Parts: sequence; structure tokens; C-alpha cells
Amino acid sequence: MKDQAVPITVDERKARVERARELMAQKKLQAIAIATGSSLTYYSGVHWWLSERCFAVIVPAKGNAFFVCPAFEEGRAREQISEGPFGKDAEVFTWQEDEDPYKLVATGLKDLGITTGVLGIEEKTPYVFSNGIAIHLPAMQTASATPVTAGCRMIKSRAELNLMRLASKVSITAYEAAYKAIQEGMTQDEFSSLVAKAHSKLGFHGGADVQVGQYSANPHGSITPQKIVEGRIVLMDGGCSVEGYASDISRTFVLGKPTDKMKTVFDIVYQAQSAALNTARPGLPCEAVDAAARKVVTVGGYGPGFKYFTHRLGHGMGLDGHEWPYLVPGNTLPLQADMTFSDEPGIYIPGEFGVRIEDDMHITSHGAELFTPRSPSLEHPFGSS
Repeated sequence: MKDQAVPITVDERKARVERARELMAQKKLQAIAIATGSSLTYYSGVHWWLSERCFAVIVPAKGNAFFVCPAFEEGRAREQISEGPFGKDAEVFTWQEDEDPYKLVATGLKDLGITTGVLGIEEKTPYVFSNGIAIHLPAMQTASATPVTAGCRMIKSRAELNLMRLASKVSITAYEAAYKAIQEGMTQDEFSSLVAKAHSKLGFHGGADVQVGQYSANPHGSITPQKIVEGRIVLMDGGCSVEGYASDISRTFVLGKPTDKMKTVFDIVYQAQSAALNTARPGLPCEAVDAAARKVVTVGGYGPGFKYFTHRLGHGMGLDGHEWPYLVPGNTLPLQADMTFSDEPGIYIPGEFGVRIEDDMHITSHGAELFTPRSPSLEHPFGSS
């Protein structure tokens, strides 16, 4: 399925930068600083690992962006920068190992006429970087750049939605292939290996964490060795990356015959996922979607609050598996068309089992849709086939 993935274009990244500039003006930020991570890739197309050496892009509200880069990495950096929206002529300030990289940020801003006001710092920038920059900008304030970065990233383009839809399709295909190859007595690691191999056969890196029986009652599982045997719940949770865009899918199933209690709990979780899907629409606060699902769980006897449904309903998705915004009580941010989330209600009964159904959800202009077919039952997690 690799040939189905269409990369994000340079023109789209240019539009992202212009949107960031608009948001900077609205939020009264003179510039934003981004050091590594998914926001760096989102705007520039550059992939850079985080280390103790400062690599960053500074994007001003007005004027040309510039990069700060270790001198010995300049060639590798320019190779990637030239393929992105800032082009081969982008300004790159380099620093030797015995020099202060943060001084170069101040120098670059001064060259742009920016010496006062507010510099937005991307939320995943290490403190040592942000503090080093601040020391050299005594007349400037620093603040979070999240209103700009999340303001751009939480609304997905058609190209992004297509990549996320493909990522979900890849993962659900890999999950089903692994499920059809499962054998009783497998360890959870052996089954996880099948999921990873299936993703690889499809052309992508992906996998799933697998928990069995009582360990499925911990939403993110246990390191305890486990075996898949007839009559026990199996909960798988994972996904893949397609051109950097994530899927996040959970399926719960039983080999053989589930108990009546297992089936009842599954049905409640299925109804909770339905309630969230049917509730979500533009203009509604994020917390209302969580509330719709949580009400079903509570009415079903597994409330109140977070007692058995122990986590939020969902999280935003995109270049990060978890990103802004979040479907959680207290979040009054209104939903907008082309936001994307996980829709993952669960019920977790300590010492017994847990059930979670998770699919990735797209807010449309009139409601919401899931990227993947829903899981109908514990006996047939991928349908009657």
C-alpha cells in the first residue's frame, strides 16, 4: 500500500507558514522558535532528532525565517531545508562546538529588527534551549507558541486527511491479518510481532501493544509475560505512520466464547463510541463529546466519572499520535470541521478484564465520521469475515 501515500507538497507547507504568521499577528507574537520535533517537520519539512546541540528554526511574523544549526551539521541541514518551503537560499546561522548557539537566535532576530515584544517558544522545546535564548533577549518576553502551532495543526488539510485515512486503513488491515494468524498459546509478544510484520508487508512501520486477561484492565497494559488462551480478553492498541501521519486503533476480542459479562461490557463500550460519534459536530465544545460517551458508561453501571472509564474519550491526532486538542472534561474549545481525534471509550475492571474500542474520527462540516469500519463484537472484531 506504500504507493497510495501522497507526500505533503512544498506549496502546502508554504501555506502553513503564512497561516502561522496570521496567528502570530493575532496573538501579538513577533516570532516563534521551534527546535526539532513534529512542528519543525510540519512547517519546514525537516526531520531532526533532539539532542543537546541546539538546532532550531525561527519564523517571524514579518520577514524571512532563519535556522540555527551546529556547523558540522550544515550540509545535512541544508539538504533538507532546500527541499522545503524556505528553499535553498534560506539563512542558516552555524555555530562551532565552543560557541553559544543561543546568541545566534538573538542576532538573527536583531537583523530582522526584532529586539522587543514576545517570542513564542514551541511547547516541546527543551528548557535548556528556551532559557538559553531568553538570556540573550533581555528586552523580549517569551511565551508559549502553542496558540500558533496548535492553531495551525489541529485543522487538517485534505492531503493530511488522506494520509490519516490511509494510515488507519493500513493498521486495520494489518490487525486483521495478524488476528487471522493467531494461535492459542501465543505470548503477547509473539502476537505483537505478527502485527508489526503485517504492517511491514504493507510498506509501513507500525505495531500494537497486546494485553491479555486481567492485564487488559490496565489501559496501557503490563510488562508481565502473558499467553493468549481461549476465553480470555485480548486488547490490542497501536497504529502506524504514513508520511509522518499517525493512526491509533484498538481492538478487543476473545478466542472462543466470551462470558455474558464480557459481552455486556463490550456492548456498553460500543454504545459509548456510538454516542460520541453521533454527538460530535462543529461548534460543540470538546468536553461534550466525552460527556456523551461517559453518560452511556455511567448509565450502564460503570460510573461515576472516571471510576471504570479511567481516561478521557480521545485526543487530537496528526503528525503526533497525541496532539491538540483533547476530548476531555473541562475543555470548552469548540470543535471545528477537519479536526481529527481518537474515539476510544473503555471500561476497565481491575483483576478481571478491560474493553476498549478505538477508531480515528474526522469532524466533518455536518457531524463526524470514522476512518475505519467499526468492531461489531468480541467474537468477530473485524466483522463476520
